[in-house]
Amino acid sequence: MSAVLHPATDHRRRLLDAMAHAVAGKGYAAVTIADLAAEARVSKRSFYEHFADKADCLIALYEAASRQSLDVLRKAIDQRRDWHAQCEQALAAYFGTLACNPPLLRTLFIEIFALGPAGLAARRRSSQHFADFIVEVVGPGLAMAQAVAIVGGIHEWVLQAVESDRVAELPQYVAPAARLIRAVVDHSA
Repeated sequence: MSAVLHPATDHRRRLLDAMAHAVAGKGYAAVTIADLAAEARVSKRSFYEHFADKADCLIALYEAASRQSLDVLRKAIDQRRDWHAQCEQALAAYFGTLACNPPLLRTLFIEIFALGPAGLAARRRSSQHFADFIVEVVGPGLAMAQAVAIVGGIHEWVLQAVESDRVAELPQYVAPAARLIRAVVDHSA
């Protein structure tokens, strides 16, 4: 039996989906609240019941997508394996998931910067969650600053793939990213 969504929860989800679709289609700057409400099939009043403005909606989308990505990473690893294998499993799941939705990836990796400091703060919070995950998998021997550097390097590869329309190639980054993580961890030991 599937769970029944509360109408407010359903409206919020539809508005987040609308934000992803609209921004991918015409860029954040051109999207209006009316566009989002129409796409989500809700009133503008419903939009404002969930979000203060369109920036708030984009940040909510970014954070929801980041949480989902982190969930994918957590589910992809086999706790019985060593951290090397767990990193490769997580990287394969991460890059594979990202490669499946190029328009959303563009929204999350490029359009978030249109929000200035608020977008940067959301990106930093997300990066910190990913760095925490890396430390959790690798162990306490890895300094947080090193985990943040790993996340930054991986995200730069993703950003380059998005900018050059090579998102489909992201799964090919698994081996280089695993080597990067091993090099940083081995250097810290």
